[in-house]
Amino acid sequence: MPSTPNRTDLVEGLHYLSMRDHVAGRIASGELKPGERLPSERRLQTDVGMARGTIREGLFQLEAEGVIYRKDRSGWYVSPPPVVYDPTRWEGFMSYVEAQGRRPATETLSKTEIPCDAALAQIFRRPVGAPMYLIRRRRYVDDRAVLVESIVVDAVTAPGLLEHSLDRSLTSVLKSHYNISVARNQVDMQPCALTREEAEALRVKSGLPGLSVVRTSYDAQGRVVEHDREFWRHDALKISVDIRVR
Repeated sequence: MPSTPNRTDLVEGLHYLSMRDHVAGRIASGELKPGERLPSERRLQTDVGMARGTIREGLFQLEAEGVIYRKDRSGWYVSPPPVVYDPTRWEGFMSYVEAQGRRPATETLSKTEIPCDAALAQIFRRPVGAPMYLIRRRRYVDDRAVLVESIVVDAVTAPGLLEHSLDRSLTSVLKSHYNISVARNQVDMQPCALTREEAEALRVKSGLPGLSVVRTSYDAQGRVVEHDREFWRHDALKISVDIRVR
């Protein structure tokens, strides 16, 4: 029969919360500013007088809360303010990030032609096997990867799309080269745990919380323009909706 932990064990196990509060307090007071690198784990160990494992537990807790993040093995950093996103408005990533005084960037990871499967056939109302374009991109705010996305576009409506540079607004490419405009968006959002593939793309630990955003865009005739699945860092996005009550 498993033994019941005594009070001393419980107190020792909660030391990481004191460590968490110590760092969070320094951030809240402005001593550590957004984007600033935290002291090394060894320095923190000296400052608070706790074991290395306890220090790491406290840092992991702050990471899970979105207060800090790890960057390319160079250490821990204070998380910048999240980007504000209003799903009721149609603005591309580049537009709404720039409007908030931040620096957006897009990196195309892959682009290929694929056959339409049963799920896509239902979304696009196209036969199974019809040609589709699959575009996978990573997007940045102020040089930090914040989301990875997979976009599907009907190859018949935008022939030769993959020949264009897609490190910019796909909406602009579709409008300027194919005269395709978005008139309506259906957006579904739900919290998720980042799988290994998404976590590696975002350079975070697998299993961390994230936000899944699935967007289906339609033109004025009701035809599907694109189907987009995004996975966001949980600390990078804030959902804000302004609703008028009649």
